[in-house]
Amino acid sequence: MIDPEILVNTPDIVRLSQKKRGESQSIVEDALIARRNLRIAINNFETLRAEQNVLSKKIAGSEDSDRPELMRVANLLAERVKNAREEQEKANSEWKKLLFEIPNIVSSEAPYGVEDKCAVMKTVGDIPEFDFEPADHLQLGEQLDAIDVSRGVKVSGTRFYFLKGWGARLELAVMNLALDLALKSGLTLLITPTLVKPEIMLGTGFLGRHEGEVYRLPSGYYLTGTSEVAIAGYHSDEILDISSGPIRYAGWSSCYRREAGSHGRDTRGIMRVHQFSKLEMFSYVHPQQSTRELEHIVSMQEKMLNLLEIPYRVSDIAAEELGTSASRKYDLEAWIPSQNTWREVTSASDCTTFQARRLNVRYRDESGRTGYVATLNGTLATTRFLVAILENHQTSNGSIRVPEALRPLLGQDVIER
Repeated sequence: MIDPEILVNTPDIVRLSQKKRGESQSIVEDALIARRNLRIAINNFETLRAEQNVLSKKIAGSEDSDRPELMRVANLLAERVKNAREEQEKANSEWKKLLFEIPNIVSSEAPYGVEDKCAVMKTVGDIPEFDFEPADHLQLGEQLDAIDVSRGVKVSGTRFYFLKGWGARLELAVMNLALDLALKSGLTLLITPTLVKPEIMLGTGFLGRHEGEVYRLPSGYYLTGTSEVAIAGYHSDEILDISSGPIRYAGWSSCYRREAGSHGRDTRGIMRVHQFSKLEMFSYVHPQQSTRELEHIVSMQEKMLNLLEIPYRVSDIAAEELGTSASRKYDLEAWIPSQNTWREVTSASDCTTFQARRLNVRYRDESGRTGYVATLNGTLATTRFLVAILENHQTSNGSIRVPEALRPLLGQDVIER
């Protein structure tokens, strides 16, 4: 959640953020009213409790003849205190509810607007030129007996698939390459749970308006769409030592997404699917270091795409496209020859202290005071990378030239049937 002090003391900052997101500003006033109601309820409860304490002392020192009347008054007062406590709890619940509904405050650097207002920051690599009509990744994958969508549909339904033979080996090679990069850069590897409690999913900002995008089990647990969720909850209710710098993890997991809002989009192939693999970077840092850490995460993603020899561009995502938790987000988009366009294959988000406040993850400074850490995340490798590899490295006969960095992991220079 956002810093309540910002909401109370400088509400115009929150109103501007809501405006940039294209969302209602009225929730700001609703939250401020709820805050005032809470203060009134707290005041009322504390006043009555003070009266109760005074009366208790009076009863203790009273004459026997006065005690029945004092006890009658005490019983009436006790009922008023009980009601006041209930009103305070009700007011606090309303305040917390509204506070949780407000998305993170958008960075002043994030562009205004929707998707077409995203700012391209850089483009890297040469777009491949083919002397033949490039095939799409599914055609290439089927020719190589590497991707089997039809049997995925037969077994699990639409947007499922099998990676087979070279397809499975290629994904594992990409993941291992990313893992090597992460370990050499000092990240700690985690293999994370893919089932999490509702409070962890809520804490990371994936419920509320995004609830339709995630799978909920009858038990109340949720399947995660990214290991970001589990890693964000990993240190919940803890005080971290970040005096030596950021705490960085690389979390591997299978990921599950309903893709509820993408009906009819990317129905061919494995670009948008319900289950996929991902290696996710996640950082806990001092709030003042979050901007620098975001740049570090993006630099790691760029290293990975350069190793895979994939042309890409980096875009600063417009405010209306940001998720609930993100204050700022960069997308890295790979060139997809069959579509003659750029498509997002990975992203990096600065969530500032938003998730940490919800999950109670803090640090202690040199003076002994505690504060909330900032959390950031970014994908280092995912199944979607296979789309870009197959399409950008295809040859006229349907074989795939293996990027040099993957050759030691695959044991050959070319993938062919």
